[in-house]
Amino acid sequence: MPPPPPPPDPSRYATEDLDFTGRKLWTPEKEKAVCGPFDYLYAHPGKDFRAQLIRAFDVWLEVPAESLAIITQVVGMLHTASLLIDDVEDSSSLRRGLPVAHNIFGVAQTINSANYIYFQALQEVQRLRSPNAISIFADEMLHLHRGQGMDLFWRDNLTCPSEEDYLEMVGNKTGGLFRLGIKLMQAESRSLVDCVSLVNLVGLIFQIRDDYLNLSSREYSHNKGLCEDLTEGKFSFPIIHAIRADPANTQLINILRQKTTDVDVKRYAVSYMESMGSFVYTRSVVNVLIERARKLAFEIDDGRGKTANILAILDAMVLPSEAAENGPDQPSASVLRSDASVSHDPLPTPPLPVRAMQAMAAQQEQHRDHLDKLRS
Repeated sequence: MPPPPPPPDPSRYATEDLDFTGRKLWTPEKEKAVCGPFDYLYAHPGKDFRAQLIRAFDVWLEVPAESLAIITQVVGMLHTASLLIDDVEDSSSLRRGLPVAHNIFGVAQTINSANYIYFQALQEVQRLRSPNAISIFADEMLHLHRGQGMDLFWRDNLTCPSEEDYLEMVGNKTGGLFRLGIKLMQAESRSLVDCVSLVNLVGLIFQIRDDYLNLSSREYSHNKGLCEDLTEGKFSFPIIHAIRADPANTQLINILRQKTTDVDVKRYAVSYMESMGSFVYTRSVVNVLIERARKLAFEIDDGRGKTANILAILDAMVLPSEAAENGPDQPSASVLRSDASVSHDPLPTPPLPVRAMQAMAAQQEQHRDHLDKLRS
């Protein structure tokens, strides 16, 4: 049996090189370990809306290709990293139809990975030519965190904001990252076209529309969970409208307090919001803002004939009227209700968000039945 190795000599620390940042000790394996949560989400991209927006504005700004590639990469990095943090702060379960990163890698590792990417993005911004690039980055990152901070404050203190406060929050939180990309493009461009007012409108449209879809879209339910904003206790645009439409009725705000996962309670909340006209109001606001953005796009274009890309984005964001979505072939409510066999009388087609809720609930019940069969 060989003798044990001699104990390490502590005197070596008197002369040994301890400047680890100055030596090339950081390996690809270590980088992969730190970036694991980010790489996991980045490998499952969303609809790449921000890159589409950058391309749409570039027809006016004509940013040099190298700078445009850096800006697109920076916005993508920041967006993905911010989603990692959002999912932790919102206690989410799904992102893009997959388990959230912190449920795989842990909360601490996920937060560190997201913060690491923020600073990698900052390093990329330093490659841009404009002396204002770093200042733009810092300003909009501050706006983003201010908006997120207010959103969390209202949720955690069960405080319903006014519409004006909500719009300010969205302008900071959602608009911050949109503006960051466009402002960096303007800083790198020779064009004097100012697109900030238009991108501010796009940020508002995007978030209010997202709030609507969270409570009414089957695709959203699959990707993020059934009416996740109710489970999160979030004061989204339709929820704020419903609460403020009848402040004396505290049912909805108490549902938010519970952070419920109960499908029946969520169905009731959606029905209540529909009865208060909150979905009709939200659709109207989105479509009014889209029309305002269209007019502004033509003003910015000033006859150049370069509006096709931004108009296509705006057209895709329109929320159809309920009558247009109902159509003549929509199933009656009895098809979607769990107690449909009790009554054979046709019922009026319920409003769109309620129909979507019923369909999403039925879909989840079928999925649970399938899992139960597999387990048995």
